[in-house]
Amino acid sequence: MTTQPIHGFKRAIPKEDHRPDSPTAALLSASGFCDAIGANFLALELMAMLTAAALHDYDHPGRTNAFLIATCHPLAVLYNNRSVLENHHAAASWGLLISDPKYSWLVNLNDAEFKRFRYLVIDEILVTDLVHHFTNVDDFRNRFMLLNNSQDYHLANGDAGNGVNWAAEEDRLMVSRMVIKMADINGPCKPWQLHRQWTDRIVEEFYQQGDDETEMQLSVSPYMDRNRPQLAKLQESFITHLVKPLCETLDRVGLLPSYLPTDCDADNIKNPLSLMMKHLTENEQEWKRVVSIENADG
Repeated sequence: MTTQPIHGFKRAIPKEDHRPDSPTAALLSASGFCDAIGANFLALELMAMLTAAALHDYDHPGRTNAFLIATCHPLAVLYNNRSVLENHHAAASWGLLISDPKYSWLVNLNDAEFKRFRYLVIDEILVTDLVHHFTNVDDFRNRFMLLNNSQDYHLANGDAGNGVNWAAEEDRLMVSRMVIKMADINGPCKPWQLHRQWTDRIVEEFYQQGDDETEMQLSVSPYMDRNRPQLAKLQESFITHLVKPLCETLDRVGLLPSYLPTDCDADNIKNPLSLMMKHLTENEQEWKRVVSIENADG
């Protein structure tokens, strides 16, 4: 998402990084994504997002937070039942990073940069805990959609659109959190064949947890009983309640990758297409079709 173009998106590099010889300017020049949201982040922030994306599921045990808490798993005890997996991903990956100098690629950061980088990476990993999903999306929607409707809101670097003040650190942090969340749960936004491959892999992980719950005489979690598969209903619910609201919010604020169709005319020039939204809509319709068939079959 940080490098894919967004039609009509305007670059608004923060003032402190406008120097032609700055790391951000060099990165943008080399990458050529002046019309992507990555253009509006400081180089350190962009590096933190990419790092968080790589680390956010490190050393995942293949079980949910609810399962770890219910079974008093050592990780649940360690993190007091709060964002158990997300805390573990952050702590374990950082432990690996600092365990040996040969693993560290942050040696050129000064103390202040390292501290800020570490804060951003941890923050963006912890935001992937779906327990806080609705609060995070609502906060983002309330802030930027209301700002989009306010004629009194002006950006410090000129009108860059999207209702985001790219010169404000708080705004950039809120956007980065949504970008990481979108990267985490965007499976239904991929083409059907790829989406289905990942869905089958994830559901097998769910079934393995259900097997453990059965063996431990616990209640089997919803959608995790391999003897009563409900794959289509699982995906329909996942899309309806989690993915679609996030995706639509980012789309309305103008932060999803998009393009103008080749046959675009003057009437629809302001309605660029998002492949992510296109795939999401198609996949949602397909799962709804399967659910309808399954319901009809009883």
